[in-house]
Amino acid sequence: MTKPKKVALAYSGGLDTSIIMPWLKENYGCEIVAVCGDIGQGGDELDGLREKALKTGASEVHVEDMREEFVTEYLWKLVRSGGVYEHKYLLGTSIARPLLAKRQVEVALRTGCDAVAHGCTGKGNDQVRFELTYKALAPQLQVIAPWREWDIVSREDAIEYAKKHDVPISQSTTKIYSRDRNIWHISHEGGELEDPANAAPEHIWMLTRSPKDAPNEPENVTIGFKEGRPVSVNGQHMISGVALLEKLNEIGAKHGIGRIDLVENRFVGMKSRGCYETPGGTLIFAAHRELEALTLDRNTLHYKQKLALDYAEMVYNGIWFTPLREALDAFFEGIGKTTTGEVTLRLYKGNIEPVSRKSPFSLYSLDIASFTMGASYDQKDALGFINLIGLPMKIRALATK
Repeated sequence: MTKPKKVALAYSGGLDTSIIMPWLKENYGCEIVAVCGDIGQGGDELDGLREKALKTGASEVHVEDMREEFVTEYLWKLVRSGGVYEHKYLLGTSIARPLLAKRQVEVALRTGCDAVAHGCTGKGNDQVRFELTYKALAPQLQVIAPWREWDIVSREDAIEYAKKHDVPISQSTTKIYSRDRNIWHISHEGGELEDPANAAPEHIWMLTRSPKDAPNEPENVTIGFKEGRPVSVNGQHMISGVALLEKLNEIGAKHGIGRIDLVENRFVGMKSRGCYETPGGTLIFAAHRELEALTLDRNTLHYKQKLALDYAEMVYNGIWFTPLREALDAFFEGIGKTTTGEVTLRLYKGNIEPVSRKSPFSLYSLDIASFTMGASYDQKDALGFINLIGLPMKIRALATK
């Protein structure tokens, strides 16, 4: 294969992408365009990023602010779908990868690159998510995945390589964690977490308080939705999805909301263990479920729950830029037209309790649901209903008696 002349590298400034810079220079002799997406990972991670990339080998550095696009075009779609992976995971890393890869492709094409590169390991899910996006949007670009080529086999090896090439890093061999952070969540992997028999140490958590240290008094928070999308917090309408999520992150984190410890099935076939913090997202998902309980009829709600599992798997596996994902989004958007209203949650030491649910499209009828006999529901109708539903059971019992 012909060596590329100019490579767009998905760059975070972390250990892996930092050492890829000198490695690409050594092994490909190519020009490097570093592409970094600001999706709310925090100022510390972005500080000095441009200077570091230029110092370690990049000829161009593109830092793209994608926070609002991430929230409104990716996270709110995830919320509307109700997709959760393996009961717990709110897909914070997974949902970000297609957007980051899309912007990397856009910069690559704009700057005349003939290849793209990423720092995902050969064991992880992210290599799949990035490369499926490349195939969907720019299949003509050559893909370089150093972790599948070089002789570095561990993070300890990567740290040693960085030292030899004078690449500044924050990791050390005494405490190695792999973390991924954005405005939706932060993930923690590696170190003692690799053994699922080990309890997650308190020092790994970075966004949320321990529930035991959370306030001793509960706090109510009201989240407003319009057609399935969050639009307000405690009655205050927010045009910016970023500002809304930041506010809920602050509230949730204070009360120890959103911590999970998960042994998950990776797309590549192995099991892995990770700890995740998603404070604001956990509140939004909880409120959205409570609102849909009011506004969706039984058949629609139950069918949506089935599709939500499929949607979560597609997001987890990186199958985003496909007609099927777009079709599922159209379904969720259609049935979400009535998911408008407000839900109040009570937060207390890591727990969430629904307090109030209100919607102008509520299907809940107090007259019908009340134990008081009313004119809207004739209880005698239940006899024929039971007889029809039970007819196959009755015939089977008579036939086998």
